[in-house]
Amino acid sequence: MKKQITYIAAILFMATFFTGCGSKSSTEVETTEKGQVQVEEELSVEGEVHLSELKKNSIGIKVDVIPTRPLSGVVEANGQLEVPPQHEATVTAILGANVTAIKVIEGDKVKKGQTLATLAHPNLSRLQSDYVRAYHQLQFLQKEYERQKKLYDENVGSGKIFQQTQADYLSMKGEVKGFEAQLGQLSLNIAKVQNGDVYQNVPVVSPIDGYIEKVEVQIGQYVDPQKDMFMIVNNEHIHADLMVFEKDVHKVKKGQDISFTVESVPGVTLKAKIYSVGKQFEQNPKAVHVHAEIEKKNDFLIPGMYINGRIHTGEKAVLALPESAVIEEEGKSYIFTVTPPNEDNNEMEWGFKAVEIRTGLVDDGWVEIKLLEPLPEKTKVAWDNAYYLIAEMKKGSTEHGH
Repeated sequence: MKKQITYIAAILFMATFFTGCGSKSSTEVETTEKGQVQVEEELSVEGEVHLSELKKNSIGIKVDVIPTRPLSGVVEANGQLEVPPQHEATVTAILGANVTAIKVIEGDKVKKGQTLATLAHPNLSRLQSDYVRAYHQLQFLQKEYERQKKLYDENVGSGKIFQQTQADYLSMKGEVKGFEAQLGQLSLNIAKVQNGDVYQNVPVVSPIDGYIEKVEVQIGQYVDPQKDMFMIVNNEHIHADLMVFEKDVHKVKKGQDISFTVESVPGVTLKAKIYSVGKQFEQNPKAVHVHAEIEKKNDFLIPGMYINGRIHTGEKAVLALPESAVIEEEGKSYIFTVTPPNEDNNEMEWGFKAVEIRTGLVDDGWVEIKLLEPLPEKTKVAWDNAYYLIAEMKKGSTEHGH
């Protein structure tokens, strides 16, 4: 009988030992080479954290129900500041000549038609002289043409002489028109030239309003025809040009708001509104251009600056909390529900319990909360300090394990 009792006790001891070793709910038991038992903690986001009223207030944890808040979907996009081509200009020399004066420097604001520089060259004087000679010749031929036409119409004059006079007149008329086109391109007053006022210097004028971006000539320099002399840009028409990747194009449309920052000007957020979405993909990367009008154009905005943008694709009302109310652990997201003190049950501390959730839209410091299980009505949660609460929970779990 005594042997039987001893045998049963041994079986119970072995069953208890192996059952304990097989359970790893909160600790894992390992045997070292020396035969010692080593306990490795497995910290999990479970259980509650309890804080006194004083501790809660000193930390400043805000407690309330989960509110419904309108959040906007966001598409991240990068790009740069651009100016439409009709508001940029390259000023060139129409004819080969020497620069006699430069009247602007880089950064100057200029008006359309304003003189930027002056040019002089014998060819320019010769052009005006040739025009004056052709113009007066045209006056003579016009009168002769009118005289011969009258004689021809009255069957008095020769048809052959009339036709030759007409040909000479029309030919000279075309030549004069060509001279006038050249003088017009040189911004010369044609009426004055007709009266014999030959310009020694001809102006180079701005074709648009804007700012001088580059001056590419010097005084005395000979400039060939079509030589770039000045670059002008009108920054008042600067806009945001963002590249949106193929996967996000369907979310973006005209009229949506954009907030963006300029890489070279940290700490400043600007706003814009989309006025055009490209209809053709650029390659490498595959993306479309999105153009947006900037609401307030600061003086520091310059074409070519790199920008980081957030396109707000539309609002919807969702359950949301401040981002500091959500903690991510091992790929999962959690918030903390709150149990207030209850003197009736002798519970004098605040209880904070981690609840797994899914996150959605993120906008302006708020994040959409998608509950995996519905919470009881009027359940309160922590609005902030999620990192502190998870740290306290881990600390409590470790202390409990030891």
